[in-house]
Amino acid sequence: MLLRAGVFRRRHRDDRRIEPLAGLSRIERAALGGVALLTALAGTARYVSGVGTVAAFVLAGVALAGAAWVVSFATEQVGERLGTEMTGLLQSTLGNLPEFFVVIFALNAGERVVAQTAILGSILVNALFVLGLVIVAGSLKADDHVMRFSPRLPNDTATLLMIASFIILLVGLADSAHDAASHHIKTISIVGAVAILIAYGVWVRQYLSTKGPAARSGGAPRLSSVTSVTLLIGAGVVSAFVSDWFVHALEPSIRTLGISRSFAGLVIVATAGNAVEHAVGVVLALKGESELAISVVKNSVAQIAAFLYPLLVLVSLLTATTLTFALAPVYTGALLGTAVIIWQITGDGEATPFEGAALIAAFVILASVAWFES
Repeated sequence: MLLRAGVFRRRHRDDRRIEPLAGLSRIERAALGGVALLTALAGTARYVSGVGTVAAFVLAGVALAGAAWVVSFATEQVGERLGTEMTGLLQSTLGNLPEFFVVIFALNAGERVVAQTAILGSILVNALFVLGLVIVAGSLKADDHVMRFSPRLPNDTATLLMIASFIILLVGLADSAHDAASHHIKTISIVGAVAILIAYGVWVRQYLSTKGPAARSGGAPRLSSVTSVTLLIGAGVVSAFVSDWFVHALEPSIRTLGISRSFAGLVIVATAGNAVEHAVGVVLALKGESELAISVVKNSVAQIAAFLYPLLVLVSLLTATTLTFALAPVYTGALLGTAVIIWQITGDGEATPFEGAALIAAFVILASVAWFES
């Protein structure tokens, strides 16, 4: 009898192993199903005639945010086996897949302004708006209304952002002065991209080898490695297709809604592509996970400024439109100002609700400027 009970328990455990999504809650399973449904609807809107361009644009944007959530969730499950630093780095790296594909398809469609402002918007949305929300949530959660975290990552992020701003400022000055260097913006951008990527690689090695203060773990992984990687690959493929649909509906939607390309890239595209950081960072802050919340947001800022942007400059050599570090002066100023602001607010490892509100206000001001840009 005991032998039969033991066999039954082993079979029951084996059956649970066979179910790849057994560790997910009902809400998470429903969310995965919802993402699949949204993706199907977005694909239908793309290829079936008679669907309005704005409706197709909205569906593609929501599906893109959903795919980004799946990437983030699967990355988190993989990262639970790797530690806080690696989890934050991995989540921000793979979480930027939607932005990568959106920019590539935008460049192929000749939408250089949308591509540039989408990258810049991803930096500014995370550094100002999302970080502001995280600080407000985290500081209000604390007993003394002061959010505390290690200052190492915020200071490193400000340094990487300033390095990226440095070449953007130099290129912008050369371009506006129409001097000899202005005729070689593409070459300067390529050299700058390689230099920044090398500096970023050195930072990543240092960041992963130097342990900061221990942060509470989110718990044991609830999915197997095979299931997590499968979800990750599947979401990455979906992101590529949805990004194509999103960009395809972008141009007619801009005309229909009467919004500028700068606003579309800086606010709409960047917000859709960074929806994961919005939700994940705020939820972690509300749970009191200040260190991990700051890690997710700050890693994303560093990734886009010092990895994704330079990488796209090099990859764009293969697309119809080339991407460079030449930006409109107003956005160069915004990038430099953002680097200084986040260093001032987070450089000491403490933040208050007022400072979070100030970051959000800065983004609202920037969005209003983008609304009136071409």
